Amino acid sequence: MGKGVKTAVVGGVFAVMVGGAGYGVYNIVSAVSGDGDGGGGPGAAVTKKSGPPDEGEVEKASGTFFAAWEKGEATRAASYTNNAEAAAPLLAAYGEDARIADVEITPGTPAGTTVPFRVKATVSYQGKSEPLAYKSELTVVRGQTTGRALVDWEPSVVHPELKDGDTLVTGEAPQPPIEAVGRDGTVLTKKEYPSLGPILDALREKYGDEAGGSPGVELTIRRADGSTSGSTDGSAEGAGAADSTLVTLAKGRPGKLRTTLSAGVQAAAEKAVKRFPESSVVAVRPSTGEVLAVANHRADGFDAALQGRVAPGSTMKIITAAMLIDNGVTSMNGPAPCPPTATWQSQTFKNLTDMEPNEGATLADSFLRSCNTAFIKLIDEAPLTDSSLTQEAQERFGLGRDDWATGVVSFDGSVPASGGPDRAANAIGQGQVQMNPLNMASVTATAITGTFRQPYLVSPELDGRQLARAKGLPAGTASQLKEMMRLTATQGTAAPAMSGLGGDIGAKTGSAEVDGKPGSDSWFTGFRGDVAAAALSQQGGHGGDAAGPIVAAVLRAGG
Repeated sequence: MGKGVKTAVVGGVFAVMVGGAGYGVYNIVSAVSGDGDGGGGPGAAVTKKSGPPDEGEVEKASGTFFAAWEKGEATRAASYTNNAEAAAPLLAAYGEDARIADVEITPGTPAGTTVPFRVKATVSYQGKSEPLAYKSELTVVRGQTTGRALVDWEPSVVHPELKDGDTLVTGEAPQPPIEAVGRDGTVLTKKEYPSLGPILDALREKYGDEAGGSPGVELTIRRADGSTSGSTDGSAEGAGAADSTLVTLAKGRPGKLRTTLSAGVQAAAEKAVKRFPESSVVAVRPSTGEVLAVANHRADGFDAALQGRVAPGSTMKIITAAMLIDNGVTSMNGPAPCPPTATWQSQTFKNLTDMEPNEGATLADSFLRSCNTAFIKLIDEAPLTDSSLTQEAQERFGLGRDDWATGVVSFDGSVPASGGPDRAANAIGQGQVQMNPLNMASVTATAITGTFRQPYLVSPELDGRQLARAKGLPAGTASQLKEMMRLTATQGTAAPAMSGLGGDIGAKTGSAEVDGKPGSDSWFTGFRGDVAAAALSQQGGHGGDAAGPIVAAVLRAGG
C-alpha cells in the first residue's frame, strides 16, 4: 500500500487517514456509523441526501477512492465513482497494461468539492523501471440515484492528459522517436516549444518509420480511434490526436525529420498566444506554402490552429471581395455603399456600433472599415448565386474540398453553398462558414500572391503525397486585394495592431458572434513581406483586441 492513504480499524469501524492539508480521520460510509445514504441504525428510515456534498462527504468519497486506487483494486475504486462501467477498464489498465505500481497519492487542500492531488509511482517493464509523478484533480458530486457522494468520473482523474476512450500502455513504442528539426536545423522539442507537443506527436506517428530510427520502451497514452472531423465550436471534441509518451524507460534511436517550421517565428508565436486565453496562430510563407509556426494556448490542449472549425468573422471578406471582383460586381475603386442596415430575406444586418454610414463608399472604403452592410447589399447582384462564394473559396483559394495534405491532421475550411439568410451571413464570415488560423493564413497568402500554394509542414518529397491544387486568382484581383489589405493595415481597423511594423504590410480584422457566448471571437490575418499569419482568440472581442497583437508579434519576428 502507498504512503498517501492508510486504513485502520477504529472501534470496529474502518477509518481512513489521508495525508495532505485539509484531511483528517473520518469513518467510511457504513450503516453502523450512520454516515451512509441516510442510514441511522437498524430499522431506521433511509433518506436519500440531496444538494452538493459537504466537506466531510468530499473527504470520504475522495479518500476511499484514493485508497482503492493505491492498492490496485480497480473494480472497488470504480465503485466510488458515478460511472463505474467507464472507470473500471482504465483503472485496471493503470496497473496491468501500463505496469504502474507503488502508487502513492497525496491529496491537497480541497476547494469546495474539488480535490487536487499528487501521484507518485513506478513504471516497470522487462527489468527497467522509471519514476512517474504528476498532478491531477477530481470533483465529488451527489449520485443521482443513490444520493451518495461519488467521484465525478473523467479519464483526466487518472492522468490530466487522458480523454474519453484513451488508455495507458507500457511496452515497445509503435514508432521510433523522431528528432524534428526546423528549416535552419534547430531541433524542435516539446520542452523548448511546448505548443508544438501535439504536432511533434503527430509527426512521429506518421513519419517515425520513414525517418529511420528505432523504437524504445515507453509509457504511452494510447489515443482512442476517433474522428478527425473536429467540432463546430473549435474544441477538442471529435478531433483525432496522436499517441503521447509520458515516460521513456529505454530510449530508442531517433530518426531526423526536417520540417518547414522556423524556430524564431515559432518562439514568437508561442510567446504571443500566451498573452490571451483560448488563442491560436499560424504563420506561412506565401511564396512556397511552408508553415513557419503553429501555436496554441488553450485549456483543453486542442490544436485549434490546424483543426479548429469556427466562424472567421470579417476576415472572410477577403474571399467575398475576391468573389465580387472576379464576377464583375464591383472593384476596389467601384461602388460599395455602406448604409446603417441591410436586409436580406427578412433578416436585418447591422454594422459595428458607432460606424458612420457612407452611401458613396468604394469597395476599398468598406473593406478597410469592415462594413457588413456594404458586402450584404452586393451579394444579390448578377451573376451571383447561392453557390458563388463556395465556388470562389474552392476553385481559387483551395478551401473546403477535404484534400489538403499538410503532413498532419488538419481541417481545410468549409464554405457551403447556402440560401436564405445564411447566404448573407456567410459573406461576412458568419452563418455556416468554418475556418481556422491555418485556413486564413493561406487565404491571405493566396490573396497577396494570386497563387494558391497548399500549406505544409513536411515536404511532400518525403512520402510522395500530392499537395492540393487550385487555380488561384487573376493578377488584377490579387493586386486589388493586396492594396485593400495594405490600406486596412495603415488606415483602417487593423492600423492600431499593425502600428510600428515596417516593410510591405497588410491585414484584415474580424470578429465573429458565437451563439450562447457573451463575447465575440477575435480574428486577425495579415502579411509582412513574405510572411502571412492568422490568429484566433475565442471570446477575445474585436479583431484588433487580441488576435491583432498576436499576428503583429509573429510578423515582427518573421518579416
